[in-house]
Amino acid sequence: MNWDNKHGFTNQKLALNIDFEGKVEATLISRKAKVQSKNAILYIHGFVDYFFHDHLADWANKIGFNFFAIDLRKHGRSILPHQKPNMSRDLREYFEEIDMAINIIKKENDFLVLNGHSTGGLTSALYAHANRNEKIIDGLILNSPFFDFNKPAWFKNNILPIVAKFGLKFPSLPSPEGLKSGYAKSLHKSHKGEWDFDFNYKPLKGFNINFGWIAAIYYAQKNLQNGLDINCPTLVMYSSNSVTPGNYNKKMHTADSVLEVADIERYADGIGSNVKKVEIKDGVHDLILSKKDVRDITFSEMTNFISTLKAK
Repeated sequence: MNWDNKHGFTNQKLALNIDFEGKVEATLISRKAKVQSKNAILYIHGFVDYFFHDHLADWANKIGFNFFAIDLRKHGRSILPHQKPNMSRDLREYFEEIDMAINIIKKENDFLVLNGHSTGGLTSALYAHANRNEKIIDGLILNSPFFDFNKPAWFKNNILPIVAKFGLKFPSLPSPEGLKSGYAKSLHKSHKGEWDFDFNYKPLKGFNINFGWIAAIYYAQKNLQNGLDINCPTLVMYSSNSVTPGNYNKKMHTADSVLEVADIERYADGIGSNVKKVEIKDGVHDLILSKKDVRDITFSEMTNFISTLKAK
């Protein structure tokens, strides 16, 4: 029995337009609430990530929401043999599968909350802004969204723009800088964590990064940093502190070891007119993968936010 069946999920493939690497698909995972409901949550994962958070679906179903998650193109269940895993040249590429997923969800649901983590949080914010006049999203929850690179100011101001321009011209060229394994080791139960995930989809050292991906993130972030106009209520959550990314250390269990939380807090003010910011004490980068007492607080904040939405 595979993981989806074991945890009561169904999934369907979404056939997408051919891109620069050829055939493309995404995967929509779902599990309905036990009670009759027309309320739904759509979860969008981050970079070097995919949906394996069955406890997130448990929470959604418990509060009476039908749960959906999407493994974006070239991530997780959607990786095809000819593709560079997780590669993107423009985050707006993902809008195609998000549109398709929402169209499917809206056939049986009237109320939709979009929930994005990290790079998925950045993508979700841009998507909500681009569709602000369509009224298809009733609320937006961002879990440690990737609003800025975790680099010194001198690097972001002087080096990163050059790297991004280089990435536009040579998108397939591998970057010499990759991800460190510390954060993933702090999560996985075979090392220092409590979670089980597939190393084929979420390897400890990540996937190699191409300059085109760096450019895609950089220009998406600049778009957001210049100000968005998201008009649905938005919850932005982030840890109370950060720790330097790198090799594993114990502080990674009580801090964001991927992003600088001050960047999230600062840029959250400019993404819309109805934004609630919440600092989660001792949260890790993916707040719902924090230790139990911390993730319980995270779920409580999400529940309260959704309750407020439904009360309107």
